[in-house]
Amino acid sequence: MPGTLIKSRLLRTALAAAALASSAPGWAVLAPEPSSVAQLPVRPSPHWVWINDMDFDSMPDGKAYLVDGDTGRMLGMLSTGYSFNSVLLPKRPGVIYSPETYYSLGTRGTRTDVVTVYDAVHLSPMAEIAIPPKRSSNLAMSAAAALTDDDRFLLIYNFTPAQSVTVVNTLTRKLVGEVGIPGCALVYPTGPRSFFSICSDGSLLVTRLADDGNAASRVHTDRLFDPIKDPLTEKGVRLGDTWLFSSFGGTIYPLRSTSRGIERGPTWPLFTRRELASHWRTGGLQHLALHRATARLFTIVHQGGLETHKGPGTSVWVYDVASHRKVGQIRLRHPATSIQVSQDSRPLLFACFLDSKTLDVYDGSSGRYLRSVPDIGATPAVLVTP
Repeated sequence: MPGTLIKSRLLRTALAAAALASSAPGWAVLAPEPSSVAQLPVRPSPHWVWINDMDFDSMPDGKAYLVDGDTGRMLGMLSTGYSFNSVLLPKRPGVIYSPETYYSLGTRGTRTDVVTVYDAVHLSPMAEIAIPPKRSSNLAMSAAAALTDDDRFLLIYNFTPAQSVTVVNTLTRKLVGEVGIPGCALVYPTGPRSFFSICSDGSLLVTRLADDGNAASRVHTDRLFDPIKDPLTEKGVRLGDTWLFSSFGGTIYPLRSTSRGIERGPTWPLFTRRELASHWRTGGLQHLALHRATARLFTIVHQGGLETHKGPGTSVWVYDVASHRKVGQIRLRHPATSIQVSQDSRPLLFACFLDSKTLDVYDGSSGRYLRSVPDIGATPAVLVTP
């Protein structure tokens, strides 16, 4: 009985204090904030950009942020799981593909890998396609997954450390199977049923798929670069039937897909002898971008010593691919490790730094700084435009 009496008195005291507090000056009863649900246009703006964030400080919680480059406004976000790499945008708008990894206990437990198919208008999950739990967990890079040229098959690089590619049929939304690529890495599409991977000996492995998505053939090229004297970075960009790669020393390697396979075109230097003497180098996580209509190649550059190919850049230099000449130079407002350019007639250049949370936007033609978008993610990495 005494205990009950004490509890009753304490309850009355707490209720009286709450009533007094709610009527005291400075306290206000606020109405609930109105909520609204927005949707995006069916056709994306060419000036939108996806900032993919694997979140190094909290790797189970990767995200992808959608930003409008014209206004600097964030339009939406996707939650994309552990060791996230990048979303993939098919040519026909309407859906977004995202290879993702989850663990049953958050940071441990049973691993589940899926391709999540998102509705591009509402940014909501539409479907999940189960894939083998072996998707490569690596520093984010654009060639870790890709769509074939007709968007029919999604290719996902695996590393266990055995190397292979998971093939997913995007029409049936089912797993096709797995293609072995021993000694080679990543995926670079060369047509509706073909892709190549870069091999450790300086050759390429060209894989052709049958119409059902299974491997029809796998052929090694001759050695196309020297992986010891001047290795290539894996950060290629594509212009028609040709992939362009930069070596650590600043030489561009054009790798052209033909009916006979992959052929190397004439290489050309990004830097003059004087610029090399001043230690100008390429560097970054996504250091090349290409405006296809004008064949302008954008590259992040910095001054540094050997083995600084991952370092941030202070400038972006612009080259004409046809003449191999430098035609522009953009001084960056902030250091950058990733760049991307929109593909319209008024291109925007986007730049971000892995160790910063700021997205910078420039006029892609004049190089004029336009705006910065702060507080985007934790470790912004791969940039993707429609």
